[in-house]
Amino acid sequence: MNALLKTDASRLSIIKDLSLAPDGFKKLEWVSNNMPVLNKLREEFAEKKPLAGKTIACCLHLEAKTGYLLQTLQVAGARVTACASNPLSTQDDVVAALVESGITVFALHGESPEEYQRYLELTLDTCPDALIDDGADMVTTLIKQRPEQAQNLIGGCEETTTGIIRLKSMEKDRALPFPMMAVNDAYMKYLFDNRYGTGQSVWDGINRSTNLVVAGKNVVVAGYGWCGKGVSMRALGMGARIIITEIDPIKANEAIMDGFEVMPMSTAATLGDIFITVTGNINVIRKEHMAVMKDKAIMANAGHFDVEINKNDLAALAVSRRIVRNNIEEFKLADGRRLYLLAEGRLVNLAAGDGHPAEVMDLSFSLQALSLLYVIENRSRLENKVYNVPDSIDQRVASLRLEAEGVRIDELSPEQEKYLASWDPY
Repeated sequence: MNALLKTDASRLSIIKDLSLAPDGFKKLEWVSNNMPVLNKLREEFAEKKPLAGKTIACCLHLEAKTGYLLQTLQVAGARVTACASNPLSTQDDVVAALVESGITVFALHGESPEEYQRYLELTLDTCPDALIDDGADMVTTLIKQRPEQAQNLIGGCEETTTGIIRLKSMEKDRALPFPMMAVNDAYMKYLFDNRYGTGQSVWDGINRSTNLVVAGKNVVVAGYGWCGKGVSMRALGMGARIIITEIDPIKANEAIMDGFEVMPMSTAATLGDIFITVTGNINVIRKEHMAVMKDKAIMANAGHFDVEINKNDLAALAVSRRIVRNNIEEFKLADGRRLYLLAEGRLVNLAAGDGHPAEVMDLSFSLQALSLLYVIENRSRLENKVYNVPDSIDQRVASLRLEAEGVRIDELSPEQEKYLASWDPY
């Protein structure tokens, strides 16, 4: 560790308490033992230093697995700075350990909206060459408030479905100032992170918060994309009855074929015991739905922003509200019914849990690291567009994962390759 780098990080950072670092290092050590693909890349980066001389700014959920990604970028030679992509997902002990490692961080668990924006701008003040975003807040800030700085950036990566939607809107409006890699759309991301990661971590957050049985309950899942599929799959495994709400007829048909009921939210609202939103859209659950919910209905969000459950509508319906348990707020209605909101309507898996399992994030963060290198190395031939992760990167991460698991697979023989390449094989 460069002593000067560590001193700079400690001096510049805004965090809760540097003395929390020992606990943070324990968390980082635990995940490092369960992220074999990133470890393999880390060995390569330590030798080649592909990010030497580069400053990388990251707006991410600052917990142990993300922290290990930041340390890996540092091993690759980068100067790394970071802020939180969610006010409630920051783990102060991990942040302290990162600062002790020489990474400059501006983040506090429970930071206010004003602090959130200020810390984002302080991160951008470090003059990054490239960035990693989670929800596209950093890119949005650059476009709206720092257009001159945006012109000097090489590019970056985006992790989430919500962020990709925003970036594609920017591209459509010709507002995107540099190329961005759509890491979320890589096979090795959404097939595993979105489905298995979200499926497990959402229920981890809900179960930690509520300590209630899931079996026998009606679980309403809003959205049947890969995240919704994962949440529904795990709910079914715990014995719940699943109801899906959708706007896409294709996904609605998928849900039916998977054995789930499909109906509008207006109908599902009267039946659900637990509601989980995973759509990336606004006002999925609103006043008219809350008004007909059962007593003690529970609402949780697993979309990036806290807009899927309309909190203003919920507050307007309530005659009183109180915290009844860590990460659970009760809203009492005029007729005596009680509705419960988990984690302020923010990402329940991170605000009320530790996020996705390390083995899953190993894949996503390996894609992030390799995609970041790709955009930096290929900037001269990339336009200001949203790009899919190259198949070669997707395949490499998949192969490294199999290697780490000790799994071997077959290869095509020359005869088989010739057969597949021929339009007239007979």
